[in-house]
Amino acid sequence: MPNEYNDDQQGSRAGRTSGPYRRQGGGGHAQPERRGIPLSDLDPTTTESSRRVIGCSIEVHNNLGPGFDAAVYANALKKELDERGVKYKSDHKVPVRYKDHVVGEVCADLFVDDLFLVCVTARPGPVGTPERMCLRGQLKAANLDLGLIINFSERRLKDGLVRVLNIDKINHDRGEDLPDEDAGHDAGDRSPDFDAGH
Repeated sequence: MPNEYNDDQQGSRAGRTSGPYRRQGGGGHAQPERRGIPLSDLDPTTTESSRRVIGCSIEVHNNLGPGFDAAVYANALKKELDERGVKYKSDHKVPVRYKDHVVGEVCADLFVDDLFLVCVTARPGPVGTPERMCLRGQLKAANLDLGLIINFSERRLKDGLVRVLNIDKINHDRGEDLPDEDAGHDAGDRSPDFDAGH
């Protein structure tokens, strides 16, 4: 099924002619090459649960539309999750460890089915690198594979849905540890097979 959700990568690295960002077309702008881990490579339980959350989010957006604060959408999403029997923890705190010491904590908006994190936002514009990096940090702290960013301010919710992966954990679990610290950090945010599960 073709991707209905926001899966074009943010930013570019001008001047590179090979690798994940290669020159295409005119104008001198580097266009990102589509990369990522397909949903089929993730745990099916996590994938199905994330689709249920997306379905709930679509229902909320269809009823409320854009224009409210993130707290309004978070409360409505929790009501919808409750109605559909989806288990979650709200404002879930995760300790951040450094060399076996707890050095702080992060707070995720939702921790769904003890499988993945959800960040609820409602701000104009596309989901950018800061939001992705924040969720990726939460995923690393929680040692989870998947997180969703849901930006309810988009006119079409599918433009505000972004999947973020803990690519280091996924590669480690697959036995594919990456030697280059930067390799793959943006590769896991998008996938061409993300759908609403309807």
